[in-house]
Amino acid sequence: MSPTARTAALISVHMDLGAGRRGVDMGPSAIRVARVSERIAKLGIAVEELGSVYTREPEAAPAGESNARFLAEILDVCERLRNAVARVRETGGFPIVLGGDHSIAMGSVSGQVAHHRARDESVGLLWVDAHTDMNVPRTSPSGNIHGMPVSHLLGEGLPELIDLAGGGAAIDPKHIALLGIRSVDRHEREIVKKAGVRAYTMTEIDERGIAVCTREALEIVKGGTAGFHLSFDLDGVDPRYAPGVGTAVPGGLTYREAHYICEACARAGGLLGLDMVELNPTLDERNLTAELAVELILSALGKTIL
Repeated sequence: MSPTARTAALISVHMDLGAGRRGVDMGPSAIRVARVSERIAKLGIAVEELGSVYTREPEAAPAGESNARFLAEILDVCERLRNAVARVRETGGFPIVLGGDHSIAMGSVSGQVAHHRARDESVGLLWVDAHTDMNVPRTSPSGNIHGMPVSHLLGEGLPELIDLAGGGAAIDPKHIALLGIRSVDRHEREIVKKAGVRAYTMTEIDERGIAVCTREALEIVKGGTAGFHLSFDLDGVDPRYAPGVGTAVPGGLTYREAHYICEACARAGGLLGLDMVELNPTLDERNLTAELAVELILSALGKTIL
C-alpha cells in the first residue's frame, strides 16, 4: 500500500458479462462474507465503503456483436468504475476493486491513469493471471471481453474501450508485466509478441523462481512511473488452492507463491491500488477461494508473518 494512502476504499463490481459463464458477479459478496472490511481494519487501515457497481444480467441485456459480447454494458460499468477510482485517488485513498470478471480492470486502471495523467505521470501495471488477456475482437475465439482488457489498455482494439483513459494507450508496454501465464490462445500469442510486454510464464517461474521473477516484474512496473496498480485474477492461482474460478487452469501459482507476489508488492512501495477478480462462488468449496482473496489483499496491504 502506498505510504501516502491512509484509507482503503472498497468498490464492489457485480458483473459477469465479460466472462463465458455465469457466477463471478457474486464474487464481491463472497469476499464480503469472508470479512474483508473487518480484516483490513485490524491492520490499522481505515476502510471506506464505496458501495457497488451493478449492471443488467445477461438475460436482460443485449449481447450485441458476437466478437465483443455485451460491449455497451461493459463500457458503462468501466466508465462508472473509472470515475470512482479517480475520485478515490484524488483524495489520496487506495482503491480496492472486488470483481467481477477481469474486463473491469479497464475501468480501474483507467481511473488510475486519468488521475496521474493530469499530473504528467505514468502508471505501471502488474497483471497476475493464468491468461494474458490480450485478445482483440478479431482474434477472440469466444467474444468474451474479459479476455481482451490488456490489449485495450495498451491501445489496441475497440476505440470506445481504448478511450476510457482519456485517449490513446493507458499503459506503456515497458511499464507492464504479466505474471503466472500458462494459457494463451493461438492468435493471441502473436499479439503478445508484437506488443513487447514482459510475460512471465509458469515455466519461467519454475525455472528461475518466484522471487527473481517478481523482483524483475516490480522493477518493470515501477521504473519511470508514479507507482503501479496490481490486477490479480484468482485463476492465476492453481485450482487446488483457488477452485472457485470460472476459467481454472492446472499448474498455477501455489498458495505461497501467490502470497509472495502480494507481499513483495507491499514491500516494494508504490502500490496505488488493486483488483481482486474472477471469483465464482458457484464453483467454490466452503468459500475457500474467497478466503484466499481476502488473505491476498491483506498481504498486499502489508500484513506479514512476523
